Amino acid sequence: MENSRQQLKKTVKKHIPKDWLCDLRIAYRILMEAVNDIKRTGIINVVIITTMAAILTIFGLLFRFTLSLSTFASELGNVLEISVYLKSGTSTSIAKDRIKEIKHVHTVTLKTKEDSWSSLKQELGLHDIENPLPDTLRVKVDKPENINSVFNQIKSIQGVEDLGYAKELAKKMQVATHVVNTTMIFVIIISAALTITIINNTIQLVIQSRKEEIEIMRLMGVSNWYIKTPLVMQGAFYGFVSSVIAVIPLSWIQIPLQNMHKFFLIPMPVYAQNIVIITLLIIGTTFGAIGSLLSIKKHLQV
Repeated sequence: MENSRQQLKKTVKKHIPKDWLCDLRIAYRILMEAVNDIKRTGIINVVIITTMAAILTIFGLLFRFTLSLSTFASELGNVLEISVYLKSGTSTSIAKDRIKEIKHVHTVTLKTKEDSWSSLKQELGLHDIENPLPDTLRVKVDKPENINSVFNQIKSIQGVEDLGYAKELAKKMQVATHVVNTTMIFVIIISAALTITIINNTIQLVIQSRKEEIEIMRLMGVSNWYIKTPLVMQGAFYGFVSSVIAVIPLSWIQIPLQNMHKFFLIPMPVYAQNIVIITLLIIGTTFGAIGSLLSIKKHLQV
């Protein structure tokens, strides 16, 4: 029976001519309802927006630092390499080709024992001494976290006498990256929970203040979306304005970050500032709207 009614409604709607002027008026009235709801909330608006802006500011600053730290880790990973020392008489070309076949290996560079010895003699002023150095392959991996796996696979290759890399540096990079990523996830969860809770409580107050008005609209047959939409827009408004305010502190740390990148000769991440700003606006607005929807579902039976 219910399916038949739904089908009948769809059939009737298809034959009703579109009145774009009427739709425009409805949209305008919904917008004005949202504006009036914000006005009714009064001074609480300032408290809500300030609190949300503080939460989003913490998230934005941490996100921006994370992007720079990721760039540092990536650049250090490019410098980090495994030195592979070959046994005397080992074919360097064969060893090089076998290492290239290993997954996650980015580049393999040969430094012959003659080149190494020539450089060492110039540095130390050595003469008339037989060359004791082996041929060396310098291996770079695609990501720092893969260096240990590649290292273990190279050890099993025939002709490899010894190998090594800056193990402590690689570990510290992995730990730093893991800590920052975990912190980011934690901050996102906390930001979402706090934002949604704040919006939820605010919309609940609005619903209570308009309880009789909403009940009258329902008795008059006003559609649910007409009642819900202004409240969702109010939550989205709080989130958007808070995000805009949270963007301001980002400009304060931009110059110090640029100076830090210049000092270490590491390029700034491309479009980092724009990425953070867009992310803040999307997250703030989305969390605000979600908070409203949850409040409507909980406190408004429409």
